[in-house]
Amino acid sequence: MRYSFRPLAGAFLLLSTLLSACSADQIEHIKDGKKIAIKLENMAVKRIMPADLLRATRWAGDSLTSHADRELRRVLAEKLASGGVAAALPYCRPETFASVDSLAKVLEAAPRRLSQQARNPQNQANLPPSQLRPDTTRLVSRLNTEQFSYQRPLILNDQQCLRCHGTVGKDISAADYALIKQRYPADKSTGFRLGEPMGVWQVQLQRTGVAEHYTMRTRKIMKPRPKLF
Repeated sequence: MRYSFRPLAGAFLLLSTLLSACSADQIEHIKDGKKIAIKLENMAVKRIMPADLLRATRWAGDSLTSHADRELRRVLAEKLASGGVAAALPYCRPETFASVDSLAKVLEAAPRRLSQQARNPQNQANLPPSQLRPDTTRLVSRLNTEQFSYQRPLILNDQQCLRCHGTVGKDISAADYALIKQRYPADKSTGFRLGEPMGVWQVQLQRTGVAEHYTMRTRKIMKPRPKLF
């Protein structure tokens, strides 16, 4: 029995002719196709695993506490320059700053600072020495299905902080220490040196805020193309 290959050969010949007739510059690309593809990928529902949520808890805690520390340094520098310790003393509470509070609401987080040598009795805590380690140490955990916990050491890493938390008579003048004791009679937050741990940042976060932060951090971002002149 003989088989005829003429129709099949003709089809291949026609397809080859059509492909050879098209060049790359004749293909019409979708305008902003890459941007649209990335947008669609970002909109897709992502499955977030437990390990991802713990990673996001650390990201969120680092972001919130670092912002609070930067704001504290900025505000204290302004107040110390304008009115000394008397002007700066009421502002050593970065967790209450408006910008910090706004970020905490976005992350659905509740930040606080705790210390074994607290100035404000509300910040007093009994912390084991193992939790007062270098600033690279983070403690992240899941408390229950809806809540996560973040903790890191609070380090005295700014020279200006010694004016209120350093050694009395050396870093802190007698007049300034009298102001501190007047405002905080039970003060125990002196005698620190640069680089020493003073306590810890503790942040409690809700699962929804952690998940949203993970989604935002892992989204693809289009890099702007350089302008051609």
